[in-house]
Amino acid sequence: MKYPRLVASLLASAFVWLVPCADAQTSTQAGKTREHVTMERDDFLKTHEFDPVNNTWSLKDDVEPPVGVKTREEMKAERDAFLSTHRWDERSQSWKPLDGAPKDMDKLSREQVREDTRKFVRTHEYNRETQTWVEKQPKK
Repeated sequence: MKYPRLVASLLASAFVWLVPCADAQTSTQAGKTREHVTMERDDFLKTHEFDPVNNTWSLKDDVEPPVGVKTREEMKAERDAFLSTHRWDERSQSWKPLDGAPKDMDKLSREQVREDTRKFVRTHEYNRETQTWVEKQPKK
């Protein structure tokens, strides 16, 4: 054989490439079978509908949300309660509690509310386990 090292390296690289492909074909998504995934999809489609205007899935009108899950209105009310009692400080790039009475969100312009909401969503995320808004941790 004229080039044994070349042949050996080509065989080794082919083996390294083919083994993960074969493994990916045999594994299932977290141990779920195709029937289980199909059943979950069908259950989801029975209770949800796609809203093309908002580009999101939402519960159908005649379906109650699961027990313990807050509605969109409750989540927005919590966010608005935070925004009415805090202000964004550009210097420290953080939210500061307001001194005195809370802001009246109804008296703010749409642009002011949109800007505060944008800053809030950038700095907070909704924790589904505790069902509260929590401040995002800075990336290190």
